Amino acid sequence: MQVEQKGNIGITLVSHWFVPFSRSKSNDDAARRAIDFMLGWFMDPFTRGEYPLSMRALVGNRLPQFTKEQSELVKGAFDFIGLNYYTTNYADNLPQSNGLNVSYSTDARANLTGFRNGVPIGPQAASSWLFIYPRGFRELLLYVKENYGNPTVYITENGVDEANNKNLSLVEALKDDTRIEFYHTHLLALQSAIRDGANVKGYFAWSLLDNFEWVNGYTVRFGINFVDYNDGLKRYPKSSAHWFTDFLKK
Repeated sequence: MQVEQKGNIGITLVSHWFVPFSRSKSNDDAARRAIDFMLGWFMDPFTRGEYPLSMRALVGNRLPQFTKEQSELVKGAFDFIGLNYYTTNYADNLPQSNGLNVSYSTDARANLTGFRNGVPIGPQAASSWLFIYPRGFRELLLYVKENYGNPTVYITENGVDEANNKNLSLVEALKDDTRIEFYHTHLLALQSAIRDGANVKGYFAWSLLDNFEWVNGYTVRFGINFVDYNDGLKRYPKSSAHWFTDFLKK
């Protein structure tokens, strides 16, 4: 059945970038498997009509197979890709397990961490998983360009959080210099990727407002505007909101 519509249809995907834990072929391969299992899981079917080779090889018969009709149906079935990027991890090769307790979390045979020899890959934000690494943003965009036919991309989320410190005064809570630096460096990385040919057409910061953040609830704040949860949800622009205002005027 052929369906036509006058808009554009896409999907938003979340992906980290992955850096080999050390300079070795095994860790290079682990980093590639990590991106296959996070991004390629979706992008390979959309562009090639099948799951990444590494997934097929490692997951085996636990991975569903596309029929020829399904492969043709899903291949190219998007007008754009939305991409959420926050952080980068090191990827360290893991030897093959004994086959017990296998799951998605072990299939890639890659140990993912934000630390190497006790040193973080970048400054750690309030969320334990979020390490600030702008270079990974550029590398991810160029990877999409080079491996998936340079599709139209919209950055649908990019941001950083701070802890919800209830001991801070409102004036103190509005000073979010780390977020300003985050956006500054990530937008420079984005600009660099675009100059190198990445087909990025839009960018959305996460987030306009502080929000209920997954399992962290209200313990962290991602917003460029402060939400006072104890006073009628009043909103106050943080320093980053003023920075964005000035940035967009230039």
